[in-house]
Order: sequence, then structure tokens, then C-alpha cells
Amino acid sequence: MILLTIQNVNKSFAMNEVLKDVNLTLQAGQRMGLVGVNGSGKSTLFRLINGDMAPDSGTIALVKGMRVGMLTQDADIQSELTIQQELERVFEPVRQMEARMRQMEHEMAENHDDPEAFDQLSRAYSRLVNRFEDAGGYEWPSRIQGVLAGLGFARGRETQPASLLSGGEKTRLCLARLLLTQPDLLMLDEPTNHLDLASTQWLEETLKKYRGTVLVISHDRYFLNAVCDCMAELSMKRLTQYAGNYDRFAVQRQANLERQLKEYKLQQAEIARQEAIIARYRMYNREKSIKAAESREKRLEKLERIERPVSEQKVRFNFTARRRTGDDVLMLHDLSKGFEGRTLFEHFNLHLRAGDRVAIIGPNGVGKSTLLNIIAGKLAADHGTVDFGSNVDLGYYDQQHAGLHPEKDVMNEVWDDFPRLEPDRVRGVLALFLLTGDDVFQPVGTLSGGERGRVALAKLMLKQDNLLLLDEPTNHLDMDSREVLEAALEDFEGTLLTVSHDRYFINRVATKVIEMSPEGAVEYLGNYDDYLEKKRVQAAGEEEWTAGGATRTQIDKEKRRQRLAKESAKALQAKLKKAEEDIAAAEQLISDLENQMGLPEIYSNPAESARVAREHREAQARLDGLYEEWDALSDAVAGE
Repeated sequence: MILLTIQNVNKSFAMNEVLKDVNLTLQAGQRMGLVGVNGSGKSTLFRLINGDMAPDSGTIALVKGMRVGMLTQDADIQSELTIQQELERVFEPVRQMEARMRQMEHEMAENHDDPEAFDQLSRAYSRLVNRFEDAGGYEWPSRIQGVLAGLGFARGRETQPASLLSGGEKTRLCLARLLLTQPDLLMLDEPTNHLDLASTQWLEETLKKYRGTVLVISHDRYFLNAVCDCMAELSMKRLTQYAGNYDRFAVQRQANLERQLKEYKLQQAEIARQEAIIARYRMYNREKSIKAAESREKRLEKLERIERPVSEQKVRFNFTARRRTGDDVLMLHDLSKGFEGRTLFEHFNLHLRAGDRVAIIGPNGVGKSTLLNIIAGKLAADHGTVDFGSNVDLGYYDQQHAGLHPEKDVMNEVWDDFPRLEPDRVRGVLALFLLTGDDVFQPVGTLSGGERGRVALAKLMLKQDNLLLLDEPTNHLDMDSREVLEAALEDFEGTLLTVSHDRYFINRVATKVIEMSPEGAVEYLGNYDDYLEKKRVQAAGEEEWTAGGATRTQIDKEKRRQRLAKESAKALQAKLKKAEEDIAAAEQLISDLENQMGLPEIYSNPAESARVAREHREAQARLDGLYEEWDALSDAVAGE
């Protein structure tokens, strides 16, 4: 059933056209992600659907009687109710039914000697109990506790006045209230902005099981992959729908752009050919040739011209280091820090070597940003030492952008830190970050969060440091800008330590993950998916410790090493060569399968897409096994 239909909707603010001929169809039960660069009109479209404003033209049709709930980025709560009372308001009709049930129980007790009155009350009571049960009357207290825990509200805070919460906590409370209300169409504008990883994962699981329809704006690509079964993109004022999650959308979008560009070039070539023929006919200057030229001109005039495909402007930058460090870059020994009697972390140790790319994750309030501030010299540790290796130049990206000066204009914010640069060079750098024209003369304090983030990144790029500390660097960036940042960091030859909740970013950038918690810090090799897999293995008990202090995996590796040690050097060399050949073949197969994923005939066919994805997973798993075998063989050969 079609739940929402948008047809030819246009919306402008003064002379600024935001939406042009927008069309959208949303089926009941779908979970759609809405994406687009900052300022593309996503939140405007949400307000139009919610009825907060009217379109200039076009129609928005919702199924009659459908309940719509919307979470905005600036959710606020002004009442003096407690957190618990705010959420209990959702269940006011159920609580009224429960009060009526208690009253009827009292009346039945009083009319026990009047069979007729008792019978009437009993039947009415039975009907009310059924309605009460259908409305979840016995479940609502536990549902409130479950949502509060899932969204990161610690037990015992239920009695705190909601008006005293921070801005982010108020948004989380509004999200909790919305999830308990369970509207038919749930619209969420950046719901993960104020959630830690555990709360984001809880929300993903909740939305995957949500019985209604979900429309969500998000820059969290990992979240979109986990939750959404279809996507829509607002670009250049128009909207395009896609089937599948974010990864599939990204492939389809690129394929569509390439197809449109090819069609445009073919048509332009044909137009040029026809115009050359027309010019040649006119050169003959005969009646017959002139008529032929005029006929072809009329056909050209009627031709529906294909517009040259364009995409939104993207930031373009890269990080370079002006000099190399030694092998040892950063050593943290036994660091501890607390505030007002509360310990954030203690006995924290870290050894960063040249080229390391480490992501720190963990719940809000565990001290991740504080740790970066200590390393950057902004805070002093209560205990422990911070030591840098030779030739280390430290660059720090602060998620609060505290290093920027609100009173300065953008041009001088950068130029004052790099006075030797020519003005044209400064403007050229800012242009790479989409700050052009009069934008460079705006006061920093008037910029949006995303624009301030781009100014901070521009300054960081110009410094050319070889150790980068990045505190939530993707927070205010749109998805295209995030992908450019990831590509720049992948090419960075220095060392990286980042705090991030962006799992997609961690997957692309990190080679090591450190999980901070109140119990301590644990280090995991690999990116975020590797971290999840190791956590899954641990939870499943596959890495149980033996009495000798080794894990089952370690025991298996030792047995393999002992077996290989008994083989001759010649046999080992032959096996090593065979393993290398198998690895090359497996890598080629994986590359071929990834190329197939980008073919329209594959991604447009769900069965074929699933087959290729399955073969890709199997090939990747085989490659991992081959690498382990090669590693063991290499050790055995080296020991001969």
C-alpha cells in the first residue's frame, strides 16, 4: 500500500529555489534513507510532509488517518516534568483505562449482592480489560525503561527534571517519546547525532523491527546500510529514488551519472553531425539542398535535449607531512584523569608507531575527547606521562572548533595563522573547501557547523603535521565531504589517532581500534568490522582461555607451526610459492567480483546481486585463510 505520495512539489524561500518538481512514493513498511549535501532541502522536505509548511505548488498526499511523528535536530523540552513523567504522557489513555478498571473493581465489590448490576459491570469490565491488554497496558512501564536504557539514560535519572537536560539529551528524550508513540510514519532527522555507538546499535535494531514506516535523514552511512531498504537523494533541487541500502545506492548513483553523461555525449555528437550536414547543404545554395537543410533544422528544434549531468560541488583536499617522524611517535604511560572526584579513565597505555591509524571508540562520558586534549596539551593528566618521538609535529582537530575565532572573518582566520601565504593562495585553499566569493569575508561565528569544520580542516591541511589527532572529524560534514576526508586520510603518510562514532569512517581509515569503557581499554587489530567480529567471537565463547593461559586460536597456530617445522626446507618453499599463487588468484577473483557488483545488470537483479555478494564473502574468507597459511609458512621457512 502506498503511504505517501509527493507530486511535482516546488518550494522557494524568497529568491532561493530549494525544491523543484520533487516526486516521491513511499510504500507502507519501507525504511527509506534521505540523503543530500548540507542545505539541499532535506529538512525542508520533512517539514512539508509533516504539514509545518505548505509547498509553493504540487501535492503531498498521506493515507487518511495516518499518524505521523517527526524528530527534528533542534528538539526542545520546556516543561518541568521529570524524564519519567515526560514519557508516561505517551501512555495517558492507557493509564486512564487502568484507573477506570480499579474504579470498576471497587464498584463490582460494592454490587456483589446485586446479580444484574454485577453482571453488567462484569461484562463492561471484561471489555475494558481486553482493550487495556491490546493497548499494551501491562507492558508500558518496562517499555519506558527499555527505551531509556537503549538510548543511554543511566538508571536513576528518571526523576531528573527534563528541562535541565543538555540539548543532546533533550533530543534523545524526544526520540524516546517518539519511539514509544509508534506513529505509522516515523520521520527522523539525524537521529544518531547525539548517540554513542551502543545507543546507535540499539536504535538500528529497534528500527529494523519497527512495524510502521520509517523515513530518516542521516549522514551515518553505516546506520543507513543497517536500517534502510531504499534510498532517496536530493541533489540540484531534484529528488531521485533508489532501491537498496546506502552501499547499493552509491553504486547505482555512480552508474546513473556515467550513463547520463554517455547519453549526453552521444547526443551532442549527433547534434554536431547534423549541424555539419546542414551547413554543407546551405553551402550548395540550391533550392533542394536548402529545403533539406531546413527539414533537418526543424527535426533538431523538436529534439528533446539531454541536459549535461552535473553533481553537487565536492570539497577537494589532501594531507601531507612536511617531514618524517622516527619509528616511535607517541607513548602514553599509565595515564589517569578525573573530574570532581569522578574517575574518567586510569592506567591508560598506548604506543603509536609511524604509520599507525588508531580509532578510539566507547560510550559518551568515558573520557575519549579528554584523552585527546591531554595529548594535545590542552589538559593536564592527574597521573602518567605523555612522550613524543623525534620530529613529531602535532595537528589537532577539535570537534568544538575551539581554536577558531568567532569575531574574525574566514579569510583572516586562515591568513593570520599562515601570514607568509599570498592572499590568492589563501583564497585558493578556501575554495578547495567550497568557501568562495564573499563567503571568505563572513565572520566565523556566523558559519554553520559544517562550514566551521571545513575552515578547521583547511588550517589543518596547511600545517602539514605528521601526527594528526582528530576528535569526531566527520560530525558536521555531509556524506560526500566525509568520503573526500576518508580518501585524504587513506593517502596520508603520517600517523593518525582519532575519536569517532562514524563506523563507516573507522572502517575505511583505521587499522586498529581501542575500545574505552569504565572497566578499562582494550585494543583490537583491524577496522570496525574486524572489531565487531572479534567481539562476536568472544561472546560466542570461541576464544575461551585454557588453563595454560592461551586461547584456542593460539593453540591451533602453535600446532600448525609444529607440524610445519617437521617438513623439509624444499617442501616448505614449494608450499610457500603455492600459497602465494593462491593468494594472487583469490585477490584477482575478489577484484573481478567487485567489478561485477558495479554492473547495472547485476545490481538491478536482486538474485544476481545476492549471488555475487555471497561469492565475494566466500572468496574474502578463503583469502583470509590463505594469508594465515602464508604467514605460518613464512615463519617456518625463516626458521630453517
